[in-house]
Amino acid sequence: MALEDSAAGAARSKGFLASTKGLLASLLELLQTRLELIATELEEEEQRLKETALLAIIVFFFASLGITFLTLLVVAIFWESHRLYVLGGFALLYLVLSLIAGLIVRKKIRSKPRLFSATLSELVKDREHLKSP
Repeated sequence: MALEDSAAGAARSKGFLASTKGLLASLLELLQTRLELIATELEEEEQRLKETALLAIIVFFFASLGITFLTLLVVAIFWESHRLYVLGGFALLYLVLSLIAGLIVRKKIRSKPRLFSATLSELVKDREHLKSP
């Protein structure tokens, strides 16, 4: 009888260890998945920033050329009569446009998506799932 009790205790002990190992393996797998999600989000954010920077440089370059030649054209047209007024008007226009662009950039920076938002929401779901019986 004592031999049977010790055998049952050993089986329960092995079952508990197997259960604990399985739980630990599941937790490690969950952690690995979340870390892969973080890495993916970082790569996507990096790619988005690179594309945005490149497009901004291209836009800035061609817009600068266009604005410069347009300004020169209008100043050349009014060279004899009102060149100082035209230059002052363009200077004011450029300052107002730069102010508007600065405000737009500030708004974009403040409203950017939260970094790791998908990972954080998945972690909240995991925590809630683990709390529920």
